[in-house]
Amino acid sequence: MDVYQDPLLREDRQLLLFTHLSQLLNLITGFGGFIVPLVIWLTQKDKVEHMDQQGKDILNFQLTMIILGIISIPLMLIIVGFITLAIVGLLTLIFPIINAIKANNGEPTHYPFSIKFFN
Repeated sequence: MDVYQDPLLREDRQLLLFTHLSQLLNLITGFGGFIVPLVIWLTQKDKVEHMDQQGKDILNFQLTMIILGIISIPLMLIIVGFITLAIVGLLTLIFPIINAIKANNGEPTHYPFSIKFFN
């Protein structure tokens, strides 16, 4: 937990949990796992404690996975793309669940392999 807490921000671990889990919409809708966290982050980043940083981390991870998925498509011609796309799918499934649990427990979250589009 942070020693300094902004009195204007409220703690809402359930919303952080939902934001992380909303990425799983990618597995159903394609881009819902990017759009929903983006909307939550834009509307709640100044209201919920840790939302700004975790929202940026989620969006960085989602953009990285989208780019890797797109790169995987032409690589399917040489079979490597099937492997990289499977890895992207697994990462897109595993890390949101792990980080949702961490956010709900008040622990710091981390998305490895993410390109920093938002700082």
